[in-house]
Parts: sequence; structure tokens; C-alpha cells
Amino acid sequence: MIHTTHSIRVRYGETDPMKYVYYGNYAEYFEVARVELFRSIGMSYNEIENQGIWLPVSEYKIKYLKPALYDQNLEIHTYIKKVPGVKIEFEYEIYNEEHIKITEASTTLFFLDAKTGKIIKCPEALMKLIEENWKED
Repeated sequence: MIHTTHSIRVRYGETDPMKYVYYGNYAEYFEVARVELFRSIGMSYNEIENQGIWLPVSEYKIKYLKPALYDQNLEIHTYIKKVPGVKIEFEYEIYNEEHIKITEASTTLFFLDAKTGKIIKCPEALMKLIEENWKED
């Protein structure tokens, strides 16, 4: 398993009139957390793309437990719990400043060759970094 944590402060423009985070903004929070997970294990998203590999999202699930509010500092926990093949699955938990879990989510992305448009296996360089950073529960 790989587990990282990233903090985001809710900006005013991300909220609705009730000062709740607008539901559509959670996808962006998770994207930031994924990018930071890759960076933390030694490969930026940009490096992956420079190798001619795209990572489109094929599935996104979310469960809102409590609202995130304007100006809260949120802690996003991101997990890879399965070794990737042609797809990579991320799980997320968001905690508010009181350390209460407010959101659970998951995304599935697949590896796509940018030139051919064909689905491929996780690139060797990325797989090596995942294996080096893998920790048992």
C-alpha cells in the first residue's frame, strides 16, 4: 500500500452560498492529491506524460459524509491499495480540522499510450517506484 497526505485550504470561490464546498470541486482536490502522491514517490505527473502516457479517469465514486466549509484546512489521505496493471486505483479520505472524516472517494485511471490510443500496462519506471514505496498495512 502507498499512503500520502496532502492539505488544502478551502478557498471562497470553491464554495456555494452556504459556504459549503461545491460538490464539483472535490474532483479537483483528488487530482491534486494524486499528483502529489506521484511526486512523493519520485515521479511527477509531467514526467509520466513526457513518456507519452496519459492517465484518463474511467471511474469516480464519492460519498459525502459532512460538508467541507470555507476556510477550513482539509487533510486528504490518498491510498493505492492494489498493485497497478493496466489501471491504477486510488482511494481517498478527507478529514476536517477537527480530524473528522467528511468524505470518502475512489478513482480508477488507466494507462493510455498517447500516440496509439491503446491501453497499456503501468510503465516499468513507475512500477519500480511503486514497488520501492510499497508498505504492508
